[in-house]
Amino acid sequence: MSIKCAFLFPGQGSQAVGMGQDFFNNSDVAKQMVADAAERTGIDFEGLLFTENDDLEKTEFTQPAILLVSAIAHKLFEDEMPIKPVYALGHSLGEFSALVSVGAINAIDAVELVNLRGKLMAEACAGQDVGMMVSLGLEDEVVEEICNAQREAGMKVWPVNYNAVGQIVIAGIKPDLEKLEPVLKEAKARRVMLLNMSVASHCPLLESAVVPLAEKLTEVLKDEFTAPVVSNVTAQKYSTKEEALDLLPKQLVSPVLYKHSIANFDDEVDCYVEFGHGGVLKGLNRKATKKPHFVVSDMASLATAIEEITKLG
Repeated sequence: MSIKCAFLFPGQGSQAVGMGQDFFNNSDVAKQMVADAAERTGIDFEGLLFTENDDLEKTEFTQPAILLVSAIAHKLFEDEMPIKPVYALGHSLGEFSALVSVGAINAIDAVELVNLRGKLMAEACAGQDVGMMVSLGLEDEVVEEICNAQREAGMKVWPVNYNAVGQIVIAGIKPDLEKLEPVLKEAKARRVMLLNMSVASHCPLLESAVVPLAEKLTEVLKDEFTAPVVSNVTAQKYSTKEEALDLLPKQLVSPVLYKHSIANFDDEVDCYVEFGHGGVLKGLNRKATKKPHFVVSDMASLATAIEEITKLG
């Protein structure tokens, strides 16, 4: 096919009980991947994904659950439509799903890896009242200046997710974030809201997780990229194990340049295909691109995506 696609993968915050269940109920491949992930990690993924529970909101479980569902969605798509993307891009955790999609890491190895990543992040934040907060309606520079001024005053707050025009997420110590809220509103933020997050991602509070994650990455990454991945850290493409080993540990403590990544390479693709629950990235992309965006989250949307991409091709 001549169609040029970018493959997209969501991160933490896209989780919901029931995600992936339609795949599981209707695909032997999905059943096997869930069983393999459970055997490797000791996590009851059927219980975690398909029944009401509190663990799905804990980062050590959230991350492997999201990655597993994204990997299943991609695998089922690939089995029906074996096209190579122009590039793969994930938001935060989703960068690891993107690596799976281009063959740089085995799916079950990746589930185990991000289970560890979640544990390391939780340990780094243990004993601290941490959180994350979204600001809507302000320019990046305004949020950056406010956060810089607050840090100079002794507060621990950092802009960490550059999601879309006028949407930026801030991480740090929760009481400091709460003090930041009226400052952002005074600067004319349209909305400021604390997020349901158990860690403070992509900021210096996670420094202790960098080295142990890098050690595990050395074990599981392969130098077999079938397409480049766009780095959250640089908003540029990479396609070797050496580059991945440099960038992925840095990703823990560096901002996610998601909107920059879309802007940098939008002109190279005809459409976007998002693998996983929720269509979160479709929402972020709404103002950033006019290209078609397909979400593969269950068997029906899988069939629709294949049909529509075939028409485009």
